[in-house]
Amino acid sequence: MSGYILVVDDEPAIAEMISTSLELAGFKVKLSANGALAHQVIVNDRPDLVLLDWMMPMMSGVELTKKLKRDDRTADIPVILLTARSDEDDRISGLDAGADDYVVKPFSPRELVARIRAVLRRTSSSGDGQLKAGKLQLERSSQQCTIGETQVSLGPLEFRLLEFFMLHPNRVYSRAQLLDRVWGGNVYVEDRTVDVHIRRLRKAISIDDQDKLIQTVRGAGYRFSPDD
Repeated sequence: MSGYILVVDDEPAIAEMISTSLELAGFKVKLSANGALAHQVIVNDRPDLVLLDWMMPMMSGVELTKKLKRDDRTADIPVILLTARSDEDDRISGLDAGADDYVVKPFSPRELVARIRAVLRRTSSSGDGQLKAGKLQLERSSQQCTIGETQVSLGPLEFRLLEFFMLHPNRVYSRAQLLDRVWGGNVYVEDRTVDVHIRRLRKAISIDDQDKLIQTVRGAGYRFSPDD
C-alpha cells in the first residue's frame, strides 16, 4: 500500500527522519513546517493522510485537526497525531479532536509505517466503492462512470464535479463554492470556468436525460437533484 503523506512538523531533523522512513516504505512525502502552511497544502493537494505534530507554533496539531474535520473539503482526510504526550487525557483529547490515530514519541519507523498503513486501510473504503443516482453510477476507486450499461468518458475535473455533486445531493452551491471545493482554495480562475465544466459534464451524461440531475438555480448556482 502506498500513498501521498503530508508530514507537518516544525523540527527539521524529525521531519526529515520521518520523510526518509516513509519514502523507503514506498510513500510519496511532502513536508510542511507549520499548521497554517499545511492547511493550504491540504486543501489544494488533498494528501491521502496527514501526519501532524501536536506542538507547533501558530497552530497546534489539535487545532489543525479540528479545522480539517469541520471543513467538508478536508473532513474525510485521515489524520495521525505525533506527540510526546502519553497521558490518557491527552490521547482522548487528540482523538476527540477528530484524529484517526495517535503515536507517542519516541517511536520506531516500522511502528509509524504500520500505523499509517492501518489507518489507510480503515479509511480507504470511504473513498472507494460506488455512488449511485438512478441510472448514473460512479466507481470511485477506478474513476469510471456508467449510465445503465453505457460507459461514460469524463475528464478529471468533470469526474470530481460529479463526485462532489453526488456526495452532496439536493444542496445549492454557488460557483465560488464549487471552485473552492472542487478546484481548491488557492486556485485562481474565473467563476465562469464552472459553467464551462458544468456544460461538459451535462453533455457527457446526457444519456437517458441524466443531465437533468444537475439543475441551474437562477441567481444562486447549481444543485444535483436525484430525487426529482
